[in-house]
Amino acid sequence: MGTELSRRSFIRQAVTSVGVAGLAVHNKRDQCWGQVSVKTPPRFAICNETFGDWPFEKAFSLAAECGYQGLEIAPFTISDDVTDISIQRRSEVRKQAERAGLKVVGLHWLLARTEGLHLTSPDREVRRRTSQYLGELAKFCADLGGKLLVFGSPQQRNLGDGITFEAGLEFATDVIHQALPILERNDVTLAMEPLLPTKTNFLSNANQAMQLIKKVDSARCRLILDCHAMAAETVTIPTLIREHHDELVHFHANDPNRLGPGFGELDFVPVLESLADVEFNGWISVEVFDYAPGPERLARESINYLRKCLPE
Repeated sequence: MGTELSRRSFIRQAVTSVGVAGLAVHNKRDQCWGQVSVKTPPRFAICNETFGDWPFEKAFSLAAECGYQGLEIAPFTISDDVTDISIQRRSEVRKQAERAGLKVVGLHWLLARTEGLHLTSPDREVRRRTSQYLGELAKFCADLGGKLLVFGSPQQRNLGDGITFEAGLEFATDVIHQALPILERNDVTLAMEPLLPTKTNFLSNANQAMQLIKKVDSARCRLILDCHAMAAETVTIPTLIREHHDELVHFHANDPNRLGPGFGELDFVPVLESLADVEFNGWISVEVFDYAPGPERLARESINYLRKCLPE
């Protein structure tokens, strides 16, 4: 793979240290569930599609005001085709984030609104185009200052009729292997995201995602865990974090009800405790799917919930 590093030789990138000394997380009645004991506060990011059609300046300013330090960008909020985003526009978005005091963490919704791309296609040409597009996403990510591609995109990874899980693993591995050199050149990591079985029939739990990651066997292919998806698993979220922490590079904070942290019943104290226990050093990114409460309330109340009882 040229300069591409093996997992065994890779030194995990320390984007930030998670940990919250004396963090108490409250429920929807503002009562504390308990205390989380860690050394330093985490850094939180938020997904930019949360802000809908707000101008980026307005959205980024509010995110910074709320206390977020990072942004996760959905490319479709700029263009349906990442190759249509000019160098000038890329530079503008990066500067808008930097002026707000924010860092672009990476991208997600990678293949949303694209056509003719698929991770598990038996068609070699489709896989080639998909890999090529992942390379274009890696360039775009790097241009924004990011280092992470979060692969959700359920429709573009679903197994077609007659395609077995084992065959899907082979096809997905082929796509990712083709993309590894450009991921390496741009210092970008691909994070595979387990999603709900109701959303996809491929990588619908953490163990399946880990099978693909192990098959790819590259430091540039890692794991992202999402609370909304993990809530459907047969084991607890803290158990999954502890079991898979060696490959965990990113984390989505949300509630099973599709809203932000603190908008539902999920207790984040054991979640944050487990992240601290395994010394998770990635970003905790707020991602929601139900935007009904509005951008400001979602952004502000989600981070306030996560940071409620931080020490003075």
